[in-house]
Formats: sequence, C-alpha cells, structure tokens
Amino acid sequence: MTLRVLVVEDDPVAADAHALYVTRVPGFEVAAVAHSRAEAVRALDEQPRVDLILLDLYLPDGNGLALLRSLRAAGHTADVFAVTSARDLTVIREGVSLGVVQHVLKPFTFRSLSDRLRRYADFRMSAEAHGEAVSQDEVDRALSVLRAAPPSSALPKGLSTGTLDTVTSALREQGEAGLTASEAAERIGVNRITAGRYLEHLATTGRAHRRQRYGHVGRPEHHYVWRR
Repeated sequence: MTLRVLVVEDDPVAADAHALYVTRVPGFEVAAVAHSRAEAVRALDEQPRVDLILLDLYLPDGNGLALLRSLRAAGHTADVFAVTSARDLTVIREGVSLGVVQHVLKPFTFRSLSDRLRRYADFRMSAEAHGEAVSQDEVDRALSVLRAAPPSSALPKGLSTGTLDTVTSALREQGEAGLTASEAAERIGVNRITAGRYLEHLATTGRAHRRQRYGHVGRPEHHYVWRR
C-alpha cells in the first residue's frame, strides 16, 4: 500500500522541497501541500486518506501542536512527523504526548528524512502483518524500527555508516529472499568477511533475522533477512 503524506509547511520553497523528498521515497506519495493551519484542516477534510503528516510547528495562523491537538479532538488519526527548528525539549515532549512519532530538525537532508520515512513504512508493515504482539520483545522490536539509526560513533570499530547503508539497502531490496555474506559481498563489492560483519551488526541490533542456510557441501551459511 502506498502511504499518503500531507506536507504542512508555511515556507513555499521548503514545502516544495519536502514534497519532492517524499515523492523520491518508494512507497510514499504526496496527498496535498498546505501552507497554513486552515489549509491543513481543509486538506484533511478533502483527501480520501492521509496516513502521515509532515507538520511544521510554526505556522502563520497558529502553532502546529495546537493544530494537532484540534485534529485529535476531531478524530483524525494520521501519524505525525514534527518538522521544526525548535530544540526545546518541552516542545518535543508535548509532541510525543500528542502522538508525534518522529521529530525532524530543520534544516535536514533528503537522506535524513528518507531514512525516517522508510523506518515508518517498516513499522506500518510490521504492525499490519502481525496484528497482535505475543511478547514484550516483539513490542520492543516493533517500536525500535521507528528509532533513528545510531550515529557513526556508535557503530562497532571498523564499521562505517556509508557501507552500513549500502548493505542495508541491498538486504531490504531482497525482501524474504535475503542474503548470505557471500551474496552481499558480490552485490556491493566488498569481501565476504566485511559483508558478514555488517550483516551480523544488523542482526544483533534487531534489524535483520539471522537463519541457517544449508548448502550441498560444507558447513551451513548464515542467511540474513530484513526484519519487517
């Protein structure tokens, strides 16, 4: 299912950029663009479905969180990414209490937003596929998908963010077919040991499943599948 996004941003140039970013991420489309609180309310009333709102917190005719509060009271259940230059943690906490699932600080890059959109899509797919969690671990794994990727300084020694992103993309593209270290190495142009280290990191951080694949000869290989 394609996820429909309402972009709410008072700056026309920024609004166009944010809408363009959304359209560049597979599985997402722009439902409408609004430049004010009034336009956002009208768009939500007119659109058949909005799954996600990219919500600027500072609008010419009212605060974004006040808009969100009124939308919730009116029964609108779309998820929200708060897009803001505000660093005030009290504002962030209020957003969380109103159901904001991500805070994206301005200025941001396409990569920063696309990563969060992909994680949001994974979270939606996981929730809709499994329906009901059977354990605390499953709840924790589902929520962890929404969290931003760790900064490069938090990666194990010898791993880089760039290569991790490349391995992650290759694994995601394979879907349920998954990859072994040998297959990943061939796809991205690194040696098998290096590919294996990145795949193991994805498995140990809960972003991929690790399984055994038995071949015709030799010891079984680890087989990795992106966790949905």
